[in-house]
Amino acid sequence: MGRHFEFLAERHDPAKAAGGNVRPVKMWTRGVPVEEQARQQLLATASMPFIFKHLAVMPDVHYGIGSTVGSVIPTKGAIIPAAVGVDIGCGMMAWQLTLSAKDLPDSLAGIRSDIERAVPHGFITTPGRALKGGWETAPASVSSRWRRLGERYDAIVEKHPKIAHKRAVQQLGSLGTGNHFIELCLDEKDNVWIMLHSGSRGPGNQIGQYFIELAREDMRAHFINLPDKDLAYLVEGTSHFDDYYEALSWAQDYAWENRQAMMDAVLRVLRDHLPAFQIGEQAVNCHHNYVARETHFGEEILVTRKGAVRAAEGVMGIIPGSMGARSFIVRGKGNAESFCSCSHGAGRAMSRTQAKKLFTLEDHARDTAGIECRKDADVIDETPKAYKDIDAVMAAQADLVEIVHTLRQVVCVKG
Repeated sequence: MGRHFEFLAERHDPAKAAGGNVRPVKMWTRGVPVEEQARQQLLATASMPFIFKHLAVMPDVHYGIGSTVGSVIPTKGAIIPAAVGVDIGCGMMAWQLTLSAKDLPDSLAGIRSDIERAVPHGFITTPGRALKGGWETAPASVSSRWRRLGERYDAIVEKHPKIAHKRAVQQLGSLGTGNHFIELCLDEKDNVWIMLHSGSRGPGNQIGQYFIELAREDMRAHFINLPDKDLAYLVEGTSHFDDYYEALSWAQDYAWENRQAMMDAVLRVLRDHLPAFQIGEQAVNCHHNYVARETHFGEEILVTRKGAVRAAEGVMGIIPGSMGARSFIVRGKGNAESFCSCSHGAGRAMSRTQAKKLFTLEDHARDTAGIECRKDADVIDETPKAYKDIDAVMAAQADLVEIVHTLRQVVCVKG
């Protein structure tokens, strides 16, 4: 068999596109459309002098703010804060339960309603409980999780006061907006799963924005010209790099705890509605917007996964489709060329603005038929057809992961 990836640079003039020497760009996108704007953005990133070996591009790739979503950016000696973005530590969590479809009630509206009350989401205020998408008063279970994070956060804020978020505690255990969700799913054997998607919320956003601007200031101070201001970077060995890596690591831990706290809340709701159950054999919690120190091709490097999941050999991951498409629990194959990575989802096929113009409420209702979820105008930008074909995405990365479970949602909670 030939190689599974394609070279982006083979179809472009890299020097003209990005203004310099461009590393190879290897793309797992056969059978999946990639817009020209994303291709040019990838080439610009590949022109940075600290890129290690090549960029790896996943089949859910699409143009993004700061850098291309669905890209794996290996670097030596530097990090690009805008490539990491502001939803630091965003990722997925999925737990299998010892329940099956027959244990679910005929109507799932009550479960959805109670999850929406149990987990702060969107910008919703629930008197006595939630305030604009966060806790009015953080419950004891959330405050306990915060104790693992608070001292580190205070130390970071002391060095960089502008990072401080006034509701860091109150947003722990909350869902947020956009493509973040909580779902109740059934797998290929009709076993019940809980799956959710969120990140580091406001505190992570504040950290991301602050260091993106700090990196730009460093570039200006050293008269460094870039193909794009969003490629401003922090150099390893400097105080700004060290402080960013400390804050970044904290935000990734916050995101991890955030997902755990939401999972606890959903489990409490289900225990009120369903027969007694335990956690099943599979439980996965993975970032898909983060930085990690890893060893690849015999060298220790920094790997920025911007909308990509670690897929080392035997490592479990989650690849969701959309509100109306199936999702996958996967096991990594450890493909070295992809820096042991896979896609983080289907990937957007169009912008939110385009989706709102193109699709109607009737389209959305038809494409989410049989799923207990929002069917109002404010969620049209998340409608299933705004995303790429998840089956094509999975086919394009068959050498990166193997499918362990296929999930279909029966309840979907959106912010």
